[in-house]
Amino acid sequence: MKDKIFGLVGRNISYSFSAGYFKKKFEKLKLDNVSYSNFDIDEIEELPYLIKNTKGLKGLNVTIPYKEEILPLLDKLSKNAKIIGAVNTITISKKGKLKGYNTDYYGFKKSLQPLLKKHHKKALILGTGGAAKAVAFALRKLKIEYDFVSRSGNEEMYGYADLTKDVFNEYHIVINTSPVGTFPDVDECPELNYSLFTKKHIAYDLVYNPEETLFLRQAKENGAKTMNGYKMLVYQAERAWKIWNK
Repeated sequence: MKDKIFGLVGRNISYSFSAGYFKKKFEKLKLDNVSYSNFDIDEIEELPYLIKNTKGLKGLNVTIPYKEEILPLLDKLSKNAKIIGAVNTITISKKGKLKGYNTDYYGFKKSLQPLLKKHHKKALILGTGGAAKAVAFALRKLKIEYDFVSRSGNEEMYGYADLTKDVFNEYHIVINTSPVGTFPDVDECPELNYSLFTKKHIAYDLVYNPEETLFLRQAKENGAKTMNGYKMLVYQAERAWKIWNK
């Protein structure tokens, strides 16, 4: 029996990065009494039962589709998680109290920074879920203006059909925070006119499996600098590990 258990909560998460990453990390650190497991649940309401019945569970990562749904089940939120309105890391106290944190924003910010040039002043965020909220928070920290893009669009945000050449000339960072293009649906991508990407653009995809999504490949073909979500995941995982070991 492992003394300390950590894990990932989500739905259909067999593909996940986290379990493999932490397994290697624990082996490297020779932590024989620590393990990391995937907890695939159909509804977030299953979480309290899961926590109660998993002896030694100390912390969890949270992924799609529960980053926002988990909020009502938490006893406390970190300051940043409260502002963002989404959680991807939780700690479980000895008394079973749950505190939520967001390390996604930190991972995204740290991975994007090396790509930034002076002209990268405005960003388009494709998607409006929990990951999009973390990205928006990171962009505010970097003093980069942003707008959201959704399928339909409204007075407050762009629709995909609104993304004209003029818009692309104004926004030189385009970030896909939606799961579109994730394995096995590798032939899918956000509905953009990819010929509008230029050498001035950064195309960033939070998806990391496959390594190069159709979104990234098409942006790259038109000169854009591209990055997938792998480094973001590593940075957010390391930050989560620090939080669990406070």
